Amino acid sequence: MKAEVKVPAVGESITEATIAEWNKSSGDYVERDEVLLSLETDKASVEVVAENAGVLTIKVEEGETVEIGAVVGEIDTDAKAPAGGGDSSKDEKEESKQQEQASAKSSDDEKAHPDLQKHLSPAVGRVVDEKGLDPSQIQGSGRGGRITKEDAMNAKPQQQSSSSSEKPKQQTELPQASGAGLEETVTRKKMSTLRKTIANRLVQSQQTAAILTTFNEIDMTNLFEMRKKYKDDFKEKYGTSLGFMGVFTKAVAEALKEYPEVNAQIDGDEIIYHNYCHVGIAVGTPKGLVVPVVRHADKLTLAQVEQSIRHYALKARDGKISIDDMSGGTFTISNGGVFGSLMSTPIINPPQTGILGMHKVEDRPMAINGQVVIRPMMYVALSYDHRIIDGEQSVKFLVRVKEYVEDPNRLLLGV
Repeated sequence: MKAEVKVPAVGESITEATIAEWNKSSGDYVERDEVLLSLETDKASVEVVAENAGVLTIKVEEGETVEIGAVVGEIDTDAKAPAGGGDSSKDEKEESKQQEQASAKSSDDEKAHPDLQKHLSPAVGRVVDEKGLDPSQIQGSGRGGRITKEDAMNAKPQQQSSSSSEKPKQQTELPQASGAGLEETVTRKKMSTLRKTIANRLVQSQQTAAILTTFNEIDMTNLFEMRKKYKDDFKEKYGTSLGFMGVFTKAVAEALKEYPEVNAQIDGDEIIYHNYCHVGIAVGTPKGLVVPVVRHADKLTLAQVEQSIRHYALKARDGKISIDDMSGGTFTISNGGVFGSLMSTPIINPPQTGILGMHKVEDRPMAINGQVVIRPMMYVALSYDHRIIDGEQSVKFLVRVKEYVEDPNRLLLGV
């Protein structure tokens, strides 16, 4: 019997998906519940598993975009597993790969790359310079066609280039690159569904919102000291590290309760105020930016927030982030500091009206109580939709976040 492999429904608003990668090949025997392929939608990657055991036949290749419900392969459930349970096609591919590598190695031993053939050892170079020879006219007898000292010593004067006696025009001639691989080529690669969605949403944000950014700086001294003092106990008790992101998430959640406009969104001619704080954490992955959401961050403890962040970080690393994980956010935090960014103006994630940008921590001289001291400082940026958030509200919101982070005890005492 032939069992069809179909693209599953992965969300209400998703109508198509791109085949990112086949984990199996045509002719492979697959077991039930084994991962067959990975799909990429405009929001997340989804794995498709085999519902039956049998021999797979692929109908649609990698890179193709297909509609939800489309048949992308078949499984012959009447086919028997190969003797020993091995995958014969994989064994053949591995054997072929080893033969190709052995062949390539043998070929390399027989003849070196032209650039290596032209390379002269110091001893050979001295002989060539002393005799005024043109290396390109000397037949090398060394390994891979390289020129040996004996080749240079035996080279006859007539082998030198007719122009070798002329002085090079070092001041007037434009230097030219030499060697293999100088062909000017370009590579075209089709944008993934996820990348196209990211591009469209960023343009939409810029075109539909009145985005303005306000900046501040945070003294990280107290947070550093708290982390240094309690990080080992914290990890032993809760099974996760005490980082900066958890504190910032809690600080943002508390500040959002005080300034609800920053946690709101526009719907037509109405403003929707949320009585909950779902904070999105922007995470960079090889396939693009994803924003999993820490739900009810204002109701969670600091340990629970850190555990949630770690959970999503691991899922993002493994490409397991789901659509539900990224739905319903009311505010976003982006940490460009992990990549070395000193300052930036983050773009709002629509339909949200605010996003906080964290940046690199650097030691800087600060004037405190009439003295110059060195403190670990971080620039922070709040981009907001000026249509519903006034400048006063945005500045006070960012100052409130600053106060919470600079004195983490405020988060524990609720003041």
